[in-house]
Amino acid sequence: MEDILVHQKFEKNTEIDSSDPLLTIQANDKEGQVPSLISYLNNYQDTHSDIISIKTTDRLVITKISTIILAEIQESELLIYTNSGVVKTRETLHNLYQRLGDSRFVQVSKHGILNLDYLTSLEDSFSGNMTAILKNNVKTDVSRRYVKILMERLNI
Repeated sequence: MEDILVHQKFEKNTEIDSSDPLLTIQANDKEGQVPSLISYLNNYQDTHSDIISIKTTDRLVITKISTIILAEIQESELLIYTNSGVVKTRETLHNLYQRLGDSRFVQVSKHGILNLDYLTSLEDSFSGNMTAILKNNVKTDVSRRYVKILMERLNI
C-alpha cells in the first residue's frame, strides 16, 4: 500500500466480539485516501495465496501473482505477460484486476494493468500519454487519463 498517513483511535465497545471487530472509516467524503485505504483493508482481509488460475481455451494455467508483469487486451483476448511467457485468455481485464486483489497492480489504460514491481521507467509519449517500460522488454501505453493515478502510486 502506498504511504498513507492514517489517524487512529481505538474505542472500546463490549458489545462487539474482539474476534470480529467492526472498523469504521470516517472522512469528509469518499475521496482522497479513502478508496486506497478500503482497498488495502479488503486485500488484508483476503486470505488467498500468491497463486492465481487462468483459464485458456484448452487448459487451466496456474501461476504466481508475483510473476505477472502486465495484462492487456489485444483485439478480443487478454494477454497476461509473466516471467515465463504470455498466457492468452478470454477473461475480462476488470475481472482479472479484481481477482488479483494486489496493491502491486495499477491500471494504466482501459486496456491494461501492470505490476509496479516490474516497472523500470516511464517515457513521454504523444498527447500527454506515457510509455511504461517493464522488465523482460515489455512495454505498454499509459493513457493520459491514468497518468495521475500511476504517479500517485509511485509517490510522485
